[in-house]
Amino acid sequence: MSQQAKAVVNNIRIPARKVRLVVDLIRGKKVGDAVAILRHTPRSASPVLEKLLNSAIANAEHNYQLDVNKLVVSEAFVNEGPTMKRFQPRSQGRAFSIFKRSSHITLVVSEK
Repeated sequence: MSQQAKAVVNNIRIPARKVRLVVDLIRGKKVGDAVAILRHTPRSASPVLEKLLNSAIANAEHNYQLDVNKLVVSEAFVNEGPTMKRFQPRSQGRAFSIFKRSSHITLVVSEK
């Protein structure tokens, strides 16, 4: 098995469902292509994922002396984080639940 480096970010205030849409675009791609895709994807998760991918690349280069040109996004997954529960007042004294969801994102890069 080839050497791999990973980067993790926890408790990002974007629902996991929305992050997964962007993560699915870059899984299995070369890191250069993945960065280009993230730059041009108009979703709120894109800047966060780009920063995370750059961190994974830096980890691979610095900690494991891997060649940046051969790196591939081998694993990318999103788990649900804690959900903040809020209530919004509605008519006739009722309350409406609001769930502010968060997510944990993990990116693993390895040499092809």
